[in-house]
Amino acid sequence: MLTKLQNNDFANIVGGRRSVRNYDENIKISREELREMISEASLAPSSANMQPWRVVVVDTPEGKEKLKPLVQFNTLQNDTSSAMLLIFGDTESYLNVEAIYNEAVRQGKMPADVRDKQMEQIVNYFPNLPREMRIEIAKIDSSLFAMQLMLIARAHGYDTNPIGGFEHDQLAKTFEIDKSRYVPVMILSIGKAKEEGYESIRLSSEQITFWR
Repeated sequence: MLTKLQNNDFANIVGGRRSVRNYDENIKISREELREMISEASLAPSSANMQPWRVVVVDTPEGKEKLKPLVQFNTLQNDTSSAMLLIFGDTESYLNVEAIYNEAVRQGKMPADVRDKQMEQIVNYFPNLPREMRIEIAKIDSSLFAMQLMLIARAHGYDTNPIGGFEHDQLAKTFEIDKSRYVPVMILSIGKAKEEGYESIRLSSEQITFWR
């Protein structure tokens, strides 16, 4: 999954997690590398492989100016990061399943009879789910993608900060995304840390694990 992580890098990421808020404004990540990181993160698992995550990359002064009023408690990340990645979940991701599964068959990764059986189940099941459940599925799967994107970014040598404090009801409309279909999940700021940031405390495994 994380081909660029070596030796104890993963342990350092998990064990020494710091909250980065202030980035080096002189560091600009190219769109080519951002695309590469998003592509690598898209290997994350998802329900029925429907891949509901969608990313709006805000990396221009104009885009950040539009975003600024929506992240009033997180403006430092917006002002200094190389980009702000708006993660949305597609509540109608089942509409892409035919194209995904057909390509899997074409590449020899899925037998045609398996495709046909699974597609029939998905088409009959997912559209009839209550909207609340489709939102929950989209958010869970998109969160897996977001976490993987944070690890991928670190493997590329960058820092990230997940942001949940923003105007959820305004994000899609502001960036011209269909809010009836796409639900905001989180915002990731990305760049090179200018300040190390404070190290956060974690509960021990004994406090969060229940054995039965």
